[in-house]
Amino acid sequence: MKQLRIRVLFGLFGAAGVLSWAGARLWDTFGTLPRVPVAAPIVLGAIAAVLAATALSLRARLKAQREREPGAKGVDPLVAARAVVFGQASALVAALVAGMYGGTFVFLLMDDLDVGTRRDQAIYAGLSVVAGIAVVVAALFLERVCKLPEDDDHDKAAGAAV
Repeated sequence: MKQLRIRVLFGLFGAAGVLSWAGARLWDTFGTLPRVPVAAPIVLGAIAAVLAATALSLRARLKAQREREPGAKGVDPLVAARAVVFGQASALVAALVAGMYGGTFVFLLMDDLDVGTRRDQAIYAGLSVVAGIAVVVAALFLERVCKLPEDDDHDKAAGAAV
């Protein structure tokens, strides 16, 4: 399984942000901008919490397994692989969503924030960006926790052979 690249996540974030900003400008000229849901930062924060809790749980179980503690509950490799896939998918989607809300946030900042609804929408969009970044960080942490020690040796050997 390939490791997530930070450049890909930044690229998705930037592309989604630019497209969202341009779309918000276009949409605003034709009427009202769609609302940023209040639940967006809450849902993203919940996903980040689930990813972080999974990573911490797996890290504790893997540590106990490595130290051969009596009664330690091992980690099934398939469970770890599923957790990594969940984390990678969450990071990719969160980068897109955070970019989308980031573009909307920038548009709203450049627009008149004296209107109460626009100010609220800017706050919700900004919180969504922060929560999306938290999802990406938690997913990268989960991926790092589930990385096998042999992966480092294999990557170094492959790099030396090239």
